[in-house]
Amino acid sequence: MSIFQIRQKTSGAILWTGSADDEQTALDAMAREAGYRDFAALPDSIRASGLETAKLDMIS
Repeated sequence: MSIFQIRQKTSGAILWTGSADDEQTALDAMAREAGYRDFAALPDSIRASGLETAKLDMIS
């Protein structure tokens, strides 16, 4: 698993940070924490505003 951070493109607000296997799993996890079934269930207005998913590389 990797650590991902999801931001809203327009405002730069961090919407979610957590561990996931891949980008799609991270988007689904963010949506579930917001009370939705998965990313596809988010309202169009949220998805249309643009989300940016970054894989955070940890240096040890």
